Amino acid sequence: MAVEKTYQEINERIKKGRAVVVTAEELVSMVKEKGITRVTSEVDVVTTGTFGPMCSSGAFLSLGHTKPRMKMHKVWLNDVPAYTGIAAVDAFIGATEVPEDDPLNSIYPGEFRYGGGHVIQDLVAGKTVRLKATAYGTDCYPRKEIETEITINDINEAILFNPRNAYQNYNCAVNLTNRTIYTYMGMLKGNLGNAHYSTSGQLSPLLKDPNFKTIGVGTRIFLGGGIGYVVWNGTQHFPGINMDESGTGFGHAGGTLAVLGDLKQMSPRWLAGTSMLGYGATLTVGLGIPIPMLNEEVCRYAAAGDDELYAPIVDYGEQYPNFIPSNLGYVSYAELKSGKIKVNGKEVPSAPMSSYSRAKEIAGTLKQWIQKGDFLLGEPVQLLPNTEAGIKANSLKG
Repeated sequence: MAVEKTYQEINERIKKGRAVVVTAEELVSMVKEKGITRVTSEVDVVTTGTFGPMCSSGAFLSLGHTKPRMKMHKVWLNDVPAYTGIAAVDAFIGATEVPEDDPLNSIYPGEFRYGGGHVIQDLVAGKTVRLKATAYGTDCYPRKEIETEITINDINEAILFNPRNAYQNYNCAVNLTNRTIYTYMGMLKGNLGNAHYSTSGQLSPLLKDPNFKTIGVGTRIFLGGGIGYVVWNGTQHFPGINMDESGTGFGHAGGTLAVLGDLKQMSPRWLAGTSMLGYGATLTVGLGIPIPMLNEEVCRYAAAGDDELYAPIVDYGEQYPNFIPSNLGYVSYAELKSGKIKVNGKEVPSAPMSSYSRAKEIAGTLKQWIQKGDFLLGEPVQLLPNTEAGIKANSLKG
C-alpha cells in the first residue's frame, strides 16, 4: 500500500515529540540501505540547508518618527543609500548597494567594498549604525535633515525581505578567455584555471523538492538564524530541473524563493555582509527548508545524492555575459566536491562559493528545532509554479 501522510498528522507527531526527522544527507544513505517505501513510512521530515551569497536580499526598516516629523527623501546608513519611496520613515536597504563614492569600476579589484549586506549584518549584530536623512519639507513633515546613530533596537520594525534566494541549482563557472575575470562567482582564472560552484548539492533545499510539491506560500523555514517564511516564488523563477526516472537532475538554475522574516530574531552568523573582489557587495544568507515526507515521490526526489545531481558548466568569460548557450556539458556535485573536474579534456580545480559545512549545520539545527517541538511545518496555502506552469525567461531588448 502506498504511503500517504498529511501535514496535520506530521505536526501532531512533532507536538508529541514522536516525529522522525533526518537531514537530507542522512536520507541519502538511509534510502540506499532500506529503500524508498520503508524510509517514506519511517521518516516524517527531511531538513535541508544552504549558506551562500544571495544578492537579491535586503531589509525593510521602519526608522521611527523624528521630532518634529520628517518625510525622509534620502537616507544613508553607514553611507550606504537606502530606498525611501515607500512612506515617511520607511526605507529599504539592498544587499548590493554601495556608498555613492565607491569606485565600482576600480582598477584595484582587491579593494574591500562595504555595502548594504554589511549594514544588515551590523544591525543584526547589535552594532551602532550612522543614520543620515534629508527631506524637502512639508506642512505635516517639516523637518529637513537628521544625523544620528541607531541600533536595531531603535528601529520600530526590521523585516528581512529577500526577493530571490535559494536558487534551485546554479552554474559551475569557468573562464575560457586568457585573462582573469572578477564575477559574482568569484575570481575566475583564464584558460580554465579554476571552476567555482555555489550550490550545496544533496543538501540544497530546492533540489530536494524540484517540482515544488511541498514548498509554497506559507512554508516555514530557517532564515538567517531565525524563523522565516516563503511568501512567493522568487524573481527569475524558471523551474525546470529535468529529472529522469533515476532522480538525476539536469538543467538550468531553476526555481527561486521570495522569503521574509523578522530581522530582530536573526544572527550575524547566518547573515554575513560579503565583499566580492572586483564585483561589489552582497549578503551571504543561511536558509533551510523542512520537507515533509508526504509520499514516496517526495521521498525519492529528496533522496537524490551528490552523484545524481548535476550543475551546468558555463563560461563566464564570453558565454554568460553574452547569453551564448553553453556547450561545456554538466558535472555532478560529487565531482565538484572532489576538488577537481574535467572540462574540455582538461583537469580543473573546483571550489565552492557556498559553505557545505554551514549547510550541514543549518540542516542539523532545523532538525533539532523540529525534534524539540519548537518548529512546526507550515502547510502552503498555494504551491509555487513548477514546470507545468510554462514560465518562460525574458531578456531586455537593446
